[in-house]
Amino acid sequence: MYRIPVYKVSLVRERSHTVECHIVTSPATAYQILNEFIGDADREQFVILLLDTRNIVRGLHVASIGTLSAALVHPREVFKPAMLANAAAIILGHNHPSGDPTPSTEDLALTARLMQSGELLGIPVLDHLVLGHEIFISMKERHLMEEHSCADNA
Repeated sequence: MYRIPVYKVSLVRERSHTVECHIVTSPATAYQILNEFIGDADREQFVILLLDTRNIVRGLHVASIGTLSAALVHPREVFKPAMLANAAAIILGHNHPSGDPTPSTEDLALTARLMQSGELLGIPVLDHLVLGHEIFISMKERHLMEEHSCADNA
């Protein structure tokens, strides 16, 4: 006889974070939330805003804490909390401790991969913000997500 483990999957609230605005109406409001959370970090942090159908932030998840210049991110670490929280959509965000928010080639490739994963799971990636010192870049506003969309990879 072999004993097979039976698992229960649950979402655990680790803590809460106070923000001024909790409804994402633009990249600027998403930036405010992300900047309050990771704006002063000395290492790259990759964070996901978990949104409901009205773009109300229902949660925030740190998917990766990396080094001064990189953070390893895998789709399963991004979408696991999104699925458990029943997120309707997500917004990605990470900081560049150098202060320059220009997305790297790796940032663009990761965004395309996460968009493809979200499309398969039915949890769209609405934007990916890269935070610098007091400035940010919205990949959606810069049309960087369209250039690297799933259709381009087909």
